[in-house]
Amino acid sequence: MMPDTIRLRVGLAAFTAFLGLIPLANWMVLHVGTLCLRGGPCLIPVAPGLLAPSGVVTIGVALVLRDVVQRCLGLRWGLVAIAAGTALSVLVAPGALVIASGAAFLLSETADFAVYTPLQQRRLALAVIASAALGLTIDSMVFLWLAFGSLHFLAGQIVGKLWAVAISIPFIRLLRRIAPA
Repeated sequence: MMPDTIRLRVGLAAFTAFLGLIPLANWMVLHVGTLCLRGGPCLIPVAPGLLAPSGVVTIGVALVLRDVVQRCLGLRWGLVAIAAGTALSVLVAPGALVIASGAAFLLSETADFAVYTPLQQRRLALAVIASAALGLTIDSMVFLWLAFGSLHFLAGQIVGKLWAVAISIPFIRLLRRIAPA
């Protein structure tokens, strides 16, 4: 296969996975966890003594996948992913989470995009880590505050999403070969 064909396939697979993770995260936060709070999120352990709403891992991966979409398919596809993801987030979120999910998604992905875009030409791994770190912090703060009126699970949210980003780093290094700058 030619490199452009591989790049296109990886980009389209990342776009599809990115959009698939959004409804999964929205569903998980109220249905999957080791502890489900009444009127609140279902939680999973992300570190000893630290819990986070269960959608944390899928959103961490989504932040990285949006970067892959942009790297493989271009700037416009990165923006399309943000717009489509925000719309999908609003459409699939449970009633109580619609505003929190949509606002958190739009703000975090836009911040991720703003940091990733200038850095990715020179230092791809740094671009992914820096943009995801900012995006996941914004996503966590906005979502928790709007959805539950509290930042109680903020540390868990950040740690859980950082795990997803850390796991992606070997794949990002491979991406440099598939989609050079």
